[in-house]
Amino acid sequence: MTASITDAYLLDKARVRASFNRAAGTYDAAAVLQKQVREEMLSRLDLVKISPQAILDAGCGTGHGSFGLQKRYRSARVYSLDIALGMLQQIQLQRPLLQKILNKQQLLCADIESLPIASGSMDLVWSNLALQWCNDLDAAFTEVARVLQPESLFVFSTFGPDTLKELRVASNNGHTHVSQFIDMHDIGDALTRAGFSAPVLDVEHYTLTYDDVKSVMTDLKSIGAHNATVGRARGLQGKGFLQNLTQQYEQFRTNNKLPATFEVIYGHAWKPISMRSVGHNFSPITFNKKA
Repeated sequence: MTASITDAYLLDKARVRASFNRAAGTYDAAAVLQKQVREEMLSRLDLVKISPQAILDAGCGTGHGSFGLQKRYRSARVYSLDIALGMLQQIQLQRPLLQKILNKQQLLCADIESLPIASGSMDLVWSNLALQWCNDLDAAFTEVARVLQPESLFVFSTFGPDTLKELRVASNNGHTHVSQFIDMHDIGDALTRAGFSAPVLDVEHYTLTYDDVKSVMTDLKSIGAHNATVGRARGLQGKGFLQNLTQQYEQFRTNNKLPATFEVIYGHAWKPISMRSVGHNFSPITFNKKA
């Protein structure tokens, strides 16, 4: 069984790309959670002793993860990859302010599921909250394993099934309104299928609060998180849908605020010296589930 998305939840990559292109200018102001997760991921690198010379930031957005990695590993060359050209253009706009950091940075516009990168050329692959935009996680992990050198590290975060659970319930009208997010255990299985050794995964839940449903939707729009599923309703959603969404979402109001839950899965795994063990003799997966 592969860690791929069911038919109705398949993502229209052209729509994903267009959404992030449009949101490039508003992304940083709204990406509060993305910043928090990024800082947590950077802090976890304190626990591993590596000196990478080539780093891939897969799904770099506006580049703040790349900046953090370049500051940490001064001698490394950082390759910042994103599916949306608009995001990479935002990185370009920041070059005059960050020239000392960016002098070794390369920008790539591409999909994580098909990396335009030479095999065995990376010492570290980093991906912060981008893998949820992949239709086939097995393909993505196989690509990551391909571009990594042996004994190199893959560090990532992605969203789990509880993400936007309130919106999923409130918008239930026969169409898909929230993406399908893959369970932590299925992600671990996909890592071992791709040949990674000793995967370690844990999960944390974050809750953002809002005054009303409009604010929830505005924040999602500002970071480019539009509904790009094949099973989405076509055309404009009418007033009736919005009224019903508002009414249904109210059941979750607590302390006069509406919650938006995000389940964040953190993971890391090593590419072993030999990939010949793919399909057998898997290393055990460590899961650390937090409340």
